[in-house]
Amino acid sequence: MKPFVFVAVIACITFCCTSKKEPVSVKTFVQRIDSIMDSAPDFSGVVLVADHGKPVYQKAFGFANCETHQPNDTTTIFELASVSKQFTAMLIAMLYQEGKLNVDDAIEKYLPELPYPAITIRHLLNHTSGLPDYQKLMDEKWDKSKVANNDDVIYYLKKFHPSVLFKPGEKYEYSNTGYVLLGSIVEKVSGKDFVAYVHEKIFDPLHMTLTDIRNQSQKNAIKNFALGYVYVKDKNRYARADSFPSSNYTIWLGGRKGPGRVSSTAPDLLKWDRALSTVRLVEQKTLDQIYSPAHLNDGSVSNYGFGWMLKTDSTLGKVVYHTGDNPGYRTEIFRCLDCNKSVIILCNNEHPDFQKIVKGIVKQL
Repeated sequence: MKPFVFVAVIACITFCCTSKKEPVSVKTFVQRIDSIMDSAPDFSGVVLVADHGKPVYQKAFGFANCETHQPNDTTTIFELASVSKQFTAMLIAMLYQEGKLNVDDAIEKYLPELPYPAITIRHLLNHTSGLPDYQKLMDEKWDKSKVANNDDVIYYLKKFHPSVLFKPGEKYEYSNTGYVLLGSIVEKVSGKDFVAYVHEKIFDPLHMTLTDIRNQSQKNAIKNFALGYVYVKDKNRYARADSFPSSNYTIWLGGRKGPGRVSSTAPDLLKWDRALSTVRLVEQKTLDQIYSPAHLNDGSVSNYGFGWMLKTDSTLGKVVYHTGDNPGYRTEIFRCLDCNKSVIILCNNEHPDFQKIVKGIVKQL
């Protein structure tokens, strides 16, 4: 072969390989995620992976309703469980930025009836308050033929006054009680119902049109609402989570606001993720505080900010994330702040490999 012909052939091969490199890379990523999902063939839910806000993987699996075989789709609505806490924390951060409260205020300033001194809003936000578990108290004392709300929880905390678990700021211990109180503080300071206020400040401005805090009748009226299922080993099948007495608390505590109860879709959560990647909702210095760890009384650090778990990954850099767990549901939103990538996973059959799936997908980032 003549020299100039050889050079031309090599140049052509190089150009062709180079021009196809990006599509091959994207396809390989999708194939890898598909392979992870293939390892859990009975997974039911939605997986969304985004790079700089653009979905690079978005698929639905399983059924929203196993009895009718209605499939999940990418706009199916799921219970978020504790992923809801980040919206409560954001409302507090907004009120703080507006000068309507200080996160280092004592909670008795807003809820004077509570018999727990020396606890601040910051303690509630980062789970260092030491407050007792309200659900245990209500389970023992509440008439379960009625639906309890935040005022009922606060009244029972005052009436029975269970002891604190530790001194405020002494250590981290995840507390749903703290986020019930935060929900009530939001209402007290804003002068508005929590549901209306979260719509006004977050859901509506971000056009999260399928996101809401719904009661049971509202959920029942939505055809595309994913029902929660659990696997029953003895019967070798999935059954409705709400058919078990252990799930009843979601009904008789169905009026609480703050620690959970938001239901949403993967695309709506991506809108939330995008807003958090800008200063659309709050200033950068407020976002920095939201993503800052707690400092305990002994000077040590607890890696929970305002409604977000925090960590630094050797490859991905700074990461913020949160999980959710309700009967029949597992959820997670995982956000890489430095590389601007996000993973949203919503599951409605409590899949035992849920965390394995999350870790596998994150590894591919």
